[in-house]
Amino acid sequence: MVGGGFQNILKIPELKKRIFYSLALLIVYRIGVHVPTPGIDSVALAAFFARTKGTLLSLFDMFAGGALERLSVFALGIMPYISSSIILQLLTVVVPHLERLSKEGEQGRKKITQYTRYGTVVLSIIQGFGISIGLESMMAPGGAPVVIQPGMGFRLMTMITLTAGTAFIMWLGEQITERGIGNGISLIIFSGIVARTPNAISNTFQLMQTGEMAIFKVLILVILMVGVIGVIIFVEQGQRRIPVQYAKRVVGRRMYGGQSTHLPLKINTSGVIPPIFASSIIMFPATIAQFIKAPWMQTVAAEITPGRLAYELLYVAFIFFFCYFYTAVTFNPVDVAENMKKHGGFIPGIRPGTRTADYIDKVLTRITLGGAIYISLICVLPSVLMTQFNVPFYFGGTALLIVVGVAIDTISQIESHMLTRHYEGFLKKGGGRIRGRY
Repeated sequence: MVGGGFQNILKIPELKKRIFYSLALLIVYRIGVHVPTPGIDSVALAAFFARTKGTLLSLFDMFAGGALERLSVFALGIMPYISSSIILQLLTVVVPHLERLSKEGEQGRKKITQYTRYGTVVLSIIQGFGISIGLESMMAPGGAPVVIQPGMGFRLMTMITLTAGTAFIMWLGEQITERGIGNGISLIIFSGIVARTPNAISNTFQLMQTGEMAIFKVLILVILMVGVIGVIIFVEQGQRRIPVQYAKRVVGRRMYGGQSTHLPLKINTSGVIPPIFASSIIMFPATIAQFIKAPWMQTVAAEITPGRLAYELLYVAFIFFFCYFYTAVTFNPVDVAENMKKHGGFIPGIRPGTRTADYIDKVLTRITLGGAIYISLICVLPSVLMTQFNVPFYFGGTALLIVVGVAIDTISQIESHMLTRHYEGFLKKGGGRIRGRY
């Protein structure tokens, strides 16, 4: 049973130590979110951010766990690291040196991780300097400047502070991955998103007390939320298993192969990358409109705000595009088919080589369509709830995909530790085990 599984955690000293270590580092991160960057008028900054909903700033603030809105030392959050990782992943396809490193196992992975760290620092410096310049032009609605003493000194200090903050978050994430329960970067993003839950619950109760939201509507929302989370868990663990048969071969006096296995293809191969990219692109005009007061820019920004038909259609179109694009970049059917052929594997009824690659590509294209539809529905859900049902909090979208996905991965990691020490996992024997997304 699930309860027995959680009790078994306390019986494993190493696992208990890893969990408490991870929690301690996450607490350090949440404390850092509230440490302000020097030289900022916090009141004027809060007034400015109150009108930036639906822009890139609000998206980045979600990933920063509210640190950008306060402009704390962790204001850049972990986004530079994520951007650097994605850039390295995309470059692996086109740069031969990086492609060779990706195939060299552990040593190659360490080298790519090192490049990712360098890229994170470079991006942090650029973004930190850009934010410092942007802050100097920000004004609160009443006309009060956000920066107390603008100038090159403020820009350099802000750039160094924010870069150091991102580097520290990156170190925290790596420590959680190596010495904690794993998925350090994901857990940091998870903690930042979940930290907003108490505020959402508090706002809902206030609306119930004032009579602006009926209890019946709240019950319907709770049932809907549980159902959506259940669907996400089901789809994130869903796989299309292609049967693979390995031919028997004799090496020396021993016979190898002959076993049957399968090639698992995830329904949502691209994860949360499509909605992140789609949001970044579609929110760009609204972000520019905060600084450029040209009439045509204001018109464009107004037309593509969440809840408008143009916004939702563009959002879904970009999600579909990036689902197929990112899947094509990260999964190569030709390489998979060649590896299968090299080791004597084949799909029953399909000839090895080109025919196998074409078959895998055909199956992948079909399930990616299902994954794109699923992501689109989850990401459009918040706009529907907020515009049609006046829900006072943001439920769904990228945030929900990240929270549920990271929760699945974390439970899977903990369960793996328990099973390797001959303890039951969170499910009864014979009931299967929780599969992580990766």
